[in-house]
Amino acid sequence: MRSAVVVFPGSNCDRDVEKALLYMETGPVDMVWHDDAAFPHRPDLVVLPGGFAYGDYLRSGALAAKSRIMGAVRAHAEEGGLVLGICNGFQILAEAGLLPGALLPNASLRFICRPTYLRVENNDTPFTCSFADSEIVQFPIAHHEGLYYLPDDELDRLERNGRVVFRYADRESGDAGEAYSPNGSLRGIAGIINERGNVLGLMPHPERATVQGLIWGMDGKGVWRSLEEHFGAWEGK
Repeated sequence: MRSAVVVFPGSNCDRDVEKALLYMETGPVDMVWHDDAAFPHRPDLVVLPGGFAYGDYLRSGALAAKSRIMGAVRAHAEEGGLVLGICNGFQILAEAGLLPGALLPNASLRFICRPTYLRVENNDTPFTCSFADSEIVQFPIAHHEGLYYLPDDELDRLERNGRVVFRYADRESGDAGEAYSPNGSLRGIAGIINERGNVLGLMPHPERATVQGLIWGMDGKGVWRSLEEHFGAWEGK
């Protein structure tokens, strides 16, 4: 599996993602500058990392969505290639129209940095196929605009089509939903996928729960393991 990690001015999780991919021995990783017009090699996976692209000016992800490299990201997605947007990357995908909805300021209007528990709502995706159905995992969050919003009728459609992939949850009971959302995200939604199933937006950070596990645990490994399984390259790493 070859990955391309897009680097925007203001990205601060690009090297974290690179380290996680290399730690999991997924294959070559290309770091691609936002002003490039194309990827240096054809990627299997494109990752838009967390951070504060363009300083979050105007709106989180709004300027990054107009970056030159986004033409190549869009083409990759339209051809069926996999795209993963983490935190700021999710905001960029929403602003670019590659995912529905918007990421609004947290209900507390404060930046939140803490571990969270998630329930895997759909394990039939390239990003989650190594997780058990309804498995509870721990990924950290670090954002100010993480409240996922979509009108109710569109949320209903998203739910019916199995496009809610991760939802904030309670570790002990396994219950999930808005009551467990640290940011007020509607219906406790933490991650969604596009209609075709090849573009995932996720507010929590799996890359921060991959290497060493000293602070955030190791549950993030499941995302990279799933991708390797999807491409038929997983060998029990």
